Amino acid sequence: MSELTKAEEQVMQYVWKLEKAFLKDIVEQFPEPKPAYTTISTVVRVLVRKEFLKYDTYGKIRQYHPAISKEHYFKKHIKQVIGNFFSGSTSKFALFFAESEDLNLSELEKMKLMIEEKIETLKDKNE
Repeated sequence: MSELTKAEEQVMQYVWKLEKAFLKDIVEQFPEPKPAYTTISTVVRVLVRKEFLKYDTYGKIRQYHPAISKEHYFKKHIKQVIGNFFSGSTSKFALFFAESEDLNLSELEKMKLMIEEKIETLKDKNE
């Protein structure tokens, strides 16, 4: 799976949010000043070529929808980040966030609880 450029990712974020969208719907999602309709059209065509978007045709108009879920793209993207920056270690990745000054005690407690719940789920699965 290829990576998305910043512009492509922005368009995908809007399509994921809308689930199905005509080109005009995508353009309307952008804040002012909105990019040119032709610019977004070009990005959408590239996303179709890269197989991130599919479409249904109604006469001369196309309605676009995601070919992959946001979660699927995010998982692939995170795996690349972990591989490139943390030597493939999810533990080092987690530690990076745990040591971040941006996390407060409440957020760390929530993370701890989620990890403990995941551990219990895996234990139950293996028994």
